[in-house]
Amino acid sequence: MPYQHILYSVDERIATITLNRPDVLNAYTPDMGDEIVAAFRAAAADDSVRAVILTGAGERGFCAGADRIYLQQPIPPGTRLIGEEELIKSFALELANFPKPTIAALNGHAVGIGMTMILPLDMRIAADHAKLALNFSKLGILLGLGSTHLLPKIVGMHKAQELVMTARTITAQEAADIGLVNHVVPGDQLQAKARELALQCAECDPATLKYAKRALHYGASVSLEEAIANEQRSVLLLKQEQGRG
Repeated sequence: MPYQHILYSVDERIATITLNRPDVLNAYTPDMGDEIVAAFRAAAADDSVRAVILTGAGERGFCAGADRIYLQQPIPPGTRLIGEEELIKSFALELANFPKPTIAALNGHAVGIGMTMILPLDMRIAADHAKLALNFSKLGILLGLGSTHLLPKIVGMHKAQELVMTARTITAQEAADIGLVNHVVPGDQLQAKARELALQCAECDPATLKYAKRALHYGASVSLEEAIANEQRSVLLLKQEQGRG
């Protein structure tokens, strides 16, 4: 499909989805959300794609949150409300269960939905100048995209409560210190680092990665006994998919 608010490309088995409104720091709109969903699904359906990178155009902002028109009161008549689109309503579950490795490359600030949309992804890398903030409490909005489940799982409940209840901005290094991002690199090295990780994933067996992701998510929320039993079930399913069953 033609995209107006993002860019989509595939190179060396890596699909790159780029939020492409750099003049407004890639501020989010429902139309952008629809295109993000479509691009991820295109990557999932493309057998040549082994990993997906989500990033932003420009050097200042990955996504500065919702476009300011959606923060106005009242919102202009005829404007589609944020929350009506699939990305917000249900796509977090699909992202968390995405069959291929997903990497967020934060080229700049990630604020509000710019931060919640990266939580379902497998890995997060940030440029050293990037800042992150869950500013929903200041706006009188409850955070979404499954963040009330994902954020405590990633950083722990106490840090999650602090980030949500203070709505404060943190640096990329602080985000790394609490486990919110995997790596912090100079801005001019961000895309190279993201591709390095993506290419490492691309060298692995795709079916194995798919089942490994599922097993990790399942195993993290159940007892050791249940995790081991699920691993054994997953081994059988993997062998069947690989034609070795």
